Parts: sequence; C-alpha cells; structure tokens
Amino acid sequence: MATFLYRLGRTAFRRRWYVALIWVAVLGAVGFGAVKAPAAPDASNSMPGIESQKAFDLMEQRFPGAKADGANARIVFVAPDGQKITAAKNKKTIDKLVDDAADGSQVAGAVSPFQANAISKDATTAYATVTFKVKADGLTDASKNHLKDAIAQAKHAGLTVEVGGDALATQPAAGGAAEGIGIAIAALVLLITFGSMTAAGLPLLTALIGVGVSMAAIMALSSAFGLSSTTGTLATMLGLACGIDYAVFIVSRYREERAKGHTPQEAAGLATGTAGSAVVFAGLTVVIALAGLSVIGIPMLTKMGLAAAGAVMIGVFIALTLVPALLGFWPNAVLSRNARKHGRIKEGGRNNGGSRWARFVLRRPLSVLLLSVAGLGALAVPVMDLQLGMPGDEAKPTSTTERRAYDDLAKGFGPGFNGPLSIVVDARGAANPKAAVTTIEKKIKATDGVVSVSPARFNPAGDTAMFTAVPSTAPTDKKTQDLVKTIRNERPATEASTHAEFEVTGTTALNIDMAQKTQNALIPYLIVVVGLAILLLMVVFRSILVPVKAAVGFLLSVLAALGSVVAVFQWGWLASLLGVETTGPIMSLMPIFLVGIVFGLAMDYEVFLVARMREAYVHGDSPRQAVESGFRHSARVVAAAALIMMAVFSGFIGASESMIKMIGFGLAIAVLFDAFIVRMAFVPAVLALLGKAAWWMPRRLDRILPKVDVEGEALTQQSTITPAPPAHDDTAAQEPAHI
Repeated sequence: MATFLYRLGRTAFRRRWYVALIWVAVLGAVGFGAVKAPAAPDASNSMPGIESQKAFDLMEQRFPGAKADGANARIVFVAPDGQKITAAKNKKTIDKLVDDAADGSQVAGAVSPFQANAISKDATTAYATVTFKVKADGLTDASKNHLKDAIAQAKHAGLTVEVGGDALATQPAAGGAAEGIGIAIAALVLLITFGSMTAAGLPLLTALIGVGVSMAAIMALSSAFGLSSTTGTLATMLGLACGIDYAVFIVSRYREERAKGHTPQEAAGLATGTAGSAVVFAGLTVVIALAGLSVIGIPMLTKMGLAAAGAVMIGVFIALTLVPALLGFWPNAVLSRNARKHGRIKEGGRNNGGSRWARFVLRRPLSVLLLSVAGLGALAVPVMDLQLGMPGDEAKPTSTTERRAYDDLAKGFGPGFNGPLSIVVDARGAANPKAAVTTIEKKIKATDGVVSVSPARFNPAGDTAMFTAVPSTAPTDKKTQDLVKTIRNERPATEASTHAEFEVTGTTALNIDMAQKTQNALIPYLIVVVGLAILLLMVVFRSILVPVKAAVGFLLSVLAALGSVVAVFQWGWLASLLGVETTGPIMSLMPIFLVGIVFGLAMDYEVFLVARMREAYVHGDSPRQAVESGFRHSARVVAAAALIMMAVFSGFIGASESMIKMIGFGLAIAVLFDAFIVRMAFVPAVLALLGKAAWWMPRRLDRILPKVDVEGEALTQQSTITPAPPAHDDTAAQEPAHI
C-alpha cells in the first residue's frame, strides 16, 4: 500500500493541474445534481420494533385522516393576578384572538378554550389550539406574522400569552458567535503549529472542498435514497473534522520529509505513502464506527451514519490526491517562515516537547497508568445513574416562549399535562367493543399515577378507539416512565378479560421506548464496532495487544465523557457556568453519537501516533526508543488536531438549545480525555510496560492476515535522498518526476 500511495502522491504533485481540475469538475457535477434534484423529503421519525410506533401505525390505519401533518400552535393564556380567565373582558380578548387567528390563509382551524373546555380548575389558565394546512417549514412569513399580530393584541389587553407547538417554534441554532470563535481558534492552532499561513489554510481549504462535495452529493441523492435535510448534519461535522485532521498529518509529514533533504515532489510522495497509509486506515476505522450505526435499527440513524461515512471517505480521497496536488502549487509556502527566509530547512532535533514527555512517562509508566485509569474511572462513575430521555420544551431556555408556555400549562393543569399518554384499543376481537373500551378506560384511570382519562373516540368502523391518560408527573420524570411500564405490565390480565388489545403511545411513551431501544442496542453496537476495529488494527500494527489496548483506552475516554455529561446536564454540576438552565435526562441518542463519533476520532489519533512508533520499531529502534520516536514526530501534530476538534465542538456549547450544548460539550470533553489522557499518557505507559510483547503476534495469525506496509518500509529501502534546492526557490516544484 505504501508504494502505491507513494506513486499516487508523486503523480498528484506532478499532474497537479489535472488533479485540481478533476476535483473542481466533481464539485461542479454534484453541485449541478444537487440543484436539479427534487426537494429532500421530510425527516422520518419511524422507530421500527417499538410499541409506540406500532400504535401510531394502527392509528393511521384505523383512523383515516387522523394523522395531522400540519403545523400547530398551542396558545396559552394566563389571567392577571387576582383575575379569572373567564372574566368578561378576558373572554372577549381570547375570543377575538381565536377569531383573528382563524382568518389566516394557511389555517385549518382554531379552537377556543371555551369551546374545548380547556380551562384550568382555578380558572387562571387556558389554552387555544390553532392548526395549519401545511407543515411548520411550509408556513409563510405572512401566516406567522398574522398569528403574531393577533397574539400581540391580546398581550396589550393585559393577558400573559405564550405559544407552544411547532408553528412559531424557535429553530435550534448552533453556537453562533461562540462557534465562530471556535473556528478562529482552530485556525490559530494551525498557524501556531505550522508557522505558515499557507500550511494553516491548506487543511481548512481541502476540508471545506470535501464537505462541499459530500453535502452536494447528499442533496443530489436525497430523493433516490430517501435522505432528509437532517441527514447531512453528522456528515458535515465529521467531514470537516476528519478532513482537517487528514490534511494536517500529510502536510506535517511533507514538511518533515523536506527537512530530511528530499525534493518537494519526493517529499510529497513519501508523505502520501507513509502518513497517507495511516490516513487510509484511520478513515476505515471511522467508516466502521459510522456504518455500525445501522446495528441500532433506527432508519434515520442508519442514513445519517452512512452519509457521514461517505463524507469521511471523500475526505480520505482528497487528502491522498488534492493535498499533494496543492503542495505542488505551493511547495515552499507551507514551510515555516525561517525555512523560507533563510533558504534552508533544518530537521528538528531529537529533543522536543513530545520526546521529553515520552521520556517522563517511560521513567514511571506504572504511576502514569494507574493515575490515568483512576482519573478516567472516577469521571465515569456518574454513568451508573444515567437516565435517557428526549428533552422537550422544558429543556429550552426561559427566554423562549415555548418554555414559558410549558411552565404555564404545568402550573395550571399539572406537570403531566404536557406529556399525555395515548391509548389505542383494538377491539376487533371483543364481543362488545364499547364495553371492552370502557373497561380498559376504568382500569387505566384507576392506575396509581394517572390524573385523568379523556372520553374514548371510536373510528367509523366502531372496532378501534383511542383516548388519552394524563400522568401526575412530568414527561421526563422517572415516575412517568414507571407508570408506562406499570400500565403495560398489567395489560395481559385486562386483555384476557375484555378480548381487546391496547397499546400505549404518544410523544412521552415514544421517547421512553426510543430511550430503551437505544440503550439495548448500545452493547451490540460496541461489540460490532470495537471488534471490527480490533481486527483492522491487527492488520495495521501486526500485533494483538496494541489493538486491545486501543479499544480499552477508547472505552475509558468515552465512559469518562459520558459521565461528565451526566454530571453537568443531569446532576447540574457546573450547569450555570455552561448556561444550562434545566437539568434532566440525557438525550437518548447521546451515548450512540458519543460512541460512534469519538471512536472514529480516537482511532485517528491512535493510528497516527502508534503508526510512527511501529515505523520506528520496524526500522530497528528498541520498544522504548520507538515510543519516544513516535512522540517526537507525532505528539505535536496530534495535540494540534485534538485542539482543533475541541475548539470546533466547543462552539456548540454556546448554543441556546440544551441538546446542542450537550452534544458540543460531550464531544469536546471526549476529545480532551482521549487525546491528552489516553493517547498521551495511557498508551505510552502501557507500551512501556509491555515492551517487545506489545508488537507480538502468533506466526500462524501473521501469515493469515493480509500484509500492508503502513510503516513505509518498502519506501525506505527504495528511496534515496536527493538534495533539494533552496527553499526560497519555487522552481523546486518543477523538477522532472520519475515514477
């Protein structure tokens, strides 16, 4: 492989105009396809295999037209202190608002609280429901402004008016200014690392081109493969992250080869053959982690994972072809200022920060190992109290009207009002369907934790009914989860006596089922992903213990990161510092996202760092010398790559949405733990203790596994150093190439 990639890098360097034009043509072609492609479908929230989804499917089948796809607005009214919402003045104001809202061109209907009996027992709170003919993203500005104007008039009359639902919902935003600062910090880290504007900008440029190609391809294929507009979210994040990392490692190796005296074209070939080999296998580990999301069994997650895997592979191809091509355009501009100024390139000494740290760890490996494991283990303790859920409006900041509407409804109607349970009864097998439904209603109403039950509504055939049960606790409360389990556990006896079947659904039950589904899938996902990655790393490092050590280190870092998320977002530690206003359950998909994304990035750092150790060991260094050599050449670049990722992910902490904060914090802290504790402390300590045993592999297994020359041993044997022209002479890029 190293020889093939070496030739590819030299060819891309020499034929740089062709390579650049090919990528421009690819970007243009997929961009044209994206423009001409039909609109992306709406995101599917289908959750096959869970009870809530089965109930939803039954409702859609038995109640034709009952599935409301249009946007809705729940307008909540609170009377001034000492007044009732039923007072003549307040009633007149509410009726006027409902009448005005109903006049909208896209409005399907508006129901007054006085018609629907939607008034609290103390008559201080009420709500009106406005439904629309189109979905939230199809509402025009005129329709939104029409509703806002009607609400503003009611506020002027003295009522407190807040709006829930999705019609006027505040759209989740990323980090805004904070995210911009994060990207600026990433650029600054690159500039400090390389000491060159060109070297700092080249990885950003190639990563952006890769993301552009990926996103355009996703848009072009959206209609054919059912990809929604949200599918590209993960692809953008990882395409940018990995694209920067891969380009950074190749540019860094190019500068190193130039320092050894190689000509620009030879240096580009060697960089692509060595660092490029690590890029290929690092990319494959990321692809394994992302493609493994299909194990979860959630179609939306599977599509997101496959799309992101495609984006990462595009990033690999760009790193192997476009990066050496751009180095051909600016062979000396990516070098440090001293190299360009003085016309010579000096190879770095054997004593830098990376080698000094490696020697520190090598002197006391057991202490470093125990300290790193104990520290990460302590941070992982909160995972034992992990509660999964899907935060709703209660997790939004109090500055949003949705959160205030949620609080007003909870205060006026009880905490469970915001998360009613929907009961769907299939009474086809009952001799008397209505009597069977009545029995089920009474049974559920008598269940401890249920406040009220609505009258059942039958379908036209009279064989299916549905009603709602309001819990006494909030949607994300553990007692609500226990209530759903209780109703389902007591179901067999009720169904046996009535000969009717029923299922529990609704948003609250759906979130509970989704949390359970993802929790059940986490262990199989880990087994599949980590198992395949261990096999791949065995091929790369020709070792059994090194891949196992990599997997153990990853588990430590991801558990510590998840524990930190629980401590902040569930327990409330340092919550105010991060702007978290409400604590609660952790987003159901958070562990899966954390495992998948962090695993990919962690294996990136593992491959790049340990590959240099393996390279030194193969070329004759002792195990301890190999560890020091790997750190001397790679520690600085790995640290820079990790700081870049932390800066980008930290930008999401500045978002107003709690879930976005959670994702940004979780990813940033996970990269911190994995890059600076696991890879910089745990890994060298374990390798120091293992010695030669770290690189041992049974001969029989060694013969079975395919041979890949990641270390570039073949290149070392065939490459001869050709003195490079002075660094300030740009004709260095023009020497004839022989491949």
